[in-house]
Amino acid sequence: MRRSLILGGLALMWWLLAVSPALADPPGPTDYRSEVVEIEPAVAGIEVEIVGGDSFVLLTVEPGIAVQVAGYNGEPYLRFLGDGTVEENRNAPSKYINEDRFGRAELPDGVDATAVPEWEVVSASGSFAWHDHRTHWMNPAAPPGGGPGDTVVEGVVPLLVDGAEVDVTVVSVWQPAPSLVPVVSGFLLGLVAALAAVRWQFLAGSILLGLAAAALVTGGAAYLSVPGETQPPWSLFGFPLVSLLIALAVAYPKWWGRWGEVIRRRRSLLVLVAALELMAWGFLHWSWLWRAILPTSLPFWLDRAVAASVLIGAAGVAVAALRSAARGKVSTMS
Repeated sequence: MRRSLILGGLALMWWLLAVSPALADPPGPTDYRSEVVEIEPAVAGIEVEIVGGDSFVLLTVEPGIAVQVAGYNGEPYLRFLGDGTVEENRNAPSKYINEDRFGRAELPDGVDATAVPEWEVVSASGSFAWHDHRTHWMNPAAPPGGGPGDTVVEGVVPLLVDGAEVDVTVVSVWQPAPSLVPVVSGFLLGLVAALAAVRWQFLAGSILLGLAAAALVTGGAAYLSVPGETQPPWSLFGFPLVSLLIALAVAYPKWWGRWGEVIRRRRSLLVLVAALELMAWGFLHWSWLWRAILPTSLPFWLDRAVAASVLIGAAGVAVAALRSAARGKVSTMS
C-alpha cells in the first residue's frame, strides 16, 4: 500500500510535468508587456489584443468579415472566414516557427512560403491566438544596454480585411521588477503554516486542505485566463486538485466507505504525497515570483503570495507527515 501510494503520487507528478503543449509554448511569466498601439486604417469588425503579457496575439473577427494574416515571408498564414471558421496554412513556414516563442523550430520537408496553401481548421469561434514574433522580444536574455521603461520591440502584423490591407502596430515595453512584499509575505505566511504543521501534527491535514484550496483557485484562474489554443499546462490546476482530493479524503474518510479505514491507517503517507504535489506546483511557479507580468486574471501580488506560501507551507506539511510516519502516529494526522 505504501509503495502504491508513493509510486502513484510520483507517477502523477511525472505525468503532469510531461504533458507539455504540443502546438505552442504556453503563456508564461515575462518582463515585457506588448500592446496594440495602432490599427491603420481603422476598421470595424475586428479586435486585436495581446494575451499573456507579450506571449500571444489574439484576433477576434465578427461574423461576415473575412481576414487573412500574412506570415513572416508574406505567405498566407491564417485566414478567418465569414462563418467564424479559422484555418491555418500547413505549408506556411510561420506555422512551425510560431510553435516556439523564440522561433526555434525545424521546418518539415515541403514547407515553403511559395508552396500552395494547405488549410487546416484550428477554430470555429472566429477567434484565434498565436505566437507572433513581430510583437515580442525574441531572446531569453534581456536586451543589452537597456532597462525597464525601454521599448524593446515595435512591429507590424499585416492583415487583409475583406481584401483591404490593414497594419496592426504592436509595441513591447520592458517592465520594472515587481515588489518583493507579496513574495516575502507569502514566505512568512508559509513559514508559520509549516512550523504549525511540524509542531502540532494534528493540524497538518487542515493546513494541507487550506494550501491546496488556495493553490487550486490561483492555478485554475491562470489556466482559464488564456485562450485554449495557447495550451496552458494542466499542472496549473492538476497538482493542487489532486492534493485537495487527498486532503478531503484524509479529513472525511467516511466518505470512502470501506476504504475509509485504509485511509485512516495511511493518513501520514497520503498527506506526504499531497504535500509533495503542492511542492511540485510551487517549484513550477518559482519564476512567477520574480517576473513582472503573469499570465493570470488575478492580481499579480495575490498569485505570488499564494505560490510562496504554498511552497513553504507544503514543505512543513511534508516534514510533519514524515515525522508522523516514522513514529507510527498515523492516527494523529487529521
